[in-house]
Amino acid sequence: MLNPISISGVVNSLVPISRFNRGEANKIFEEVRETGFKIVLKNNSPACVLLTPETYERMLETIENYRLLLEAEKRMENAKVEDFIPAAKAMQELGISEADLNATDVELK
Repeated sequence: MLNPISISGVVNSLVPISRFNRGEANKIFEEVRETGFKIVLKNNSPACVLLTPETYERMLETIENYRLLLEAEKRMENAKVEDFIPAAKAMQELGISEADLNATDVELK
């Protein structure tokens, strides 16, 4: 899991590429599993970022959610009153009743 990022956290996440050349890849990957990420330095400059698959997946999901939020905001800015219909009318058109809704379990995450 990715821990909250702080200055000391970033400094501790820096890994010189020479550690890979010394055969420490397994140890570095274990550190990535513990911290969520490492920044690999080549010639004292960031060359790449190592992430756990879970951290990478969460990052992609966050980016996608943000993209969807921007799209929704754009649509709301361009929406007109006639673009909306009452919930009761939508339910009627879709053949959904209040009883159907009450009988459905929804899990929000």
